[in-house]
Amino acid sequence: MSPPPEQFSIQGSDGVHIVADRCGDPQARAVVFLHGGGQTRRSWGRAAAAVAEHGWQAVTIDLRGHGESDWSTDGDYRVVSFAGDVQQVLRALPAQPVLVGASLGGFTAMLLAGELCPGIASAVVLVDIVPNMDQSGANRIHAFMADRVESGFGSLDEVADMIAEYNPHRPRPTDLEGLTTNLRRRGDRWYWHWDPQFISGTATFPPLEVTDAERLYAAVASILRDGVPMLLIRGQMSDLVRQESADEFLARFPQVEFADVHGAGHMVAGDRNDIFAAAVLDFLARHADAR
Repeated sequence: MSPPPEQFSIQGSDGVHIVADRCGDPQARAVVFLHGGGQTRRSWGRAAAAVAEHGWQAVTIDLRGHGESDWSTDGDYRVVSFAGDVQQVLRALPAQPVLVGASLGGFTAMLLAGELCPGIASAVVLVDIVPNMDQSGANRIHAFMADRVESGFGSLDEVADMIAEYNPHRPRPTDLEGLTTNLRRRGDRWYWHWDPQFISGTATFPPLEVTDAERLYAAVASILRDGVPMLLIRGQMSDLVRQESADEFLARFPQVEFADVHGAGHMVAGDRNDIFAAAVLDFLARHADAR
C-alpha cells in the first residue's frame, strides 16, 4: 500500500497561501497536476499515486480560491496569477517538471510554459481542454458551479443528488463522507470549497484569458516551438472539447499527441482513471529523456 501524500505549502505570487501534496521520491523528476475550475488537488489522487509508483514525484496543487489554498483578498483570479502561483511551487521541485493540466489547469499550463516562463516544463499534458473549447459546454460547467454557491446545501445527500444530475453517466457517490473534501462547513450547512467571486463574475480580476483563444494558441505554439512534447487527452463524451474542436486543434498543431478516453466525459481522470493514468504513463515513458 502506498504511503499517504506529504502535504506542503508555499507563498504564491502575491502572498496567497498555496497548499499542495507530494507522492513519491522528492528528489525524483516531478509530474505536477493542475486541476480544473471547481476541483481540488484530491481529484488527482489515484493518477498521482500511479505516477509515483513508476518512479516519478507526483505533485498535486490546490489553485488559489480552491480547496485548502487561500482565497485571493484582492479578487485576483487571472490565469496568469494561477500560473504565477504554480511557478512558485516549481521553485521547490527539480528543474523542468512535466505539467498535467485539466481545463482551467490546462490554460494555466499553457500560459506558464508558453508565455510567462518558456522552458520551465519538459512536457505538457492537456486534459480535455483546447483554446477553442465549446462554449455551450463551458456554460454548462459554469451553471453547475454557480448553482447553490451562495445558499449551500442542507445535507451531503443534496450534494450527491446534484452531482449525480450533472454527471448521469457516473454512479452516484456511495461514500458521502468523501464529498467533504470538496466542501466547507459553515454552521449547519455545506458550501462548495471555491471562492464565490471566482465563479460569480464579481472578482476584481476574473480569468478572462480563457476566452482569448488566439493568446492561448500563441502560448501552445511557443511551447511546441521549443521542442516540448505535448499530449492532448480528451474525454470521448466531453461537451467541452468536442471531436471537431480536438480535430481543429490537432490539425493546427500536428506534433501534439492525442488520446481519446472511452467512457469519460469532461472529468476524465475521475471517470476513467485507469485509461487516463495509462495514457499519461505511456507518454512519460516515451518522453522521460526529452529535455
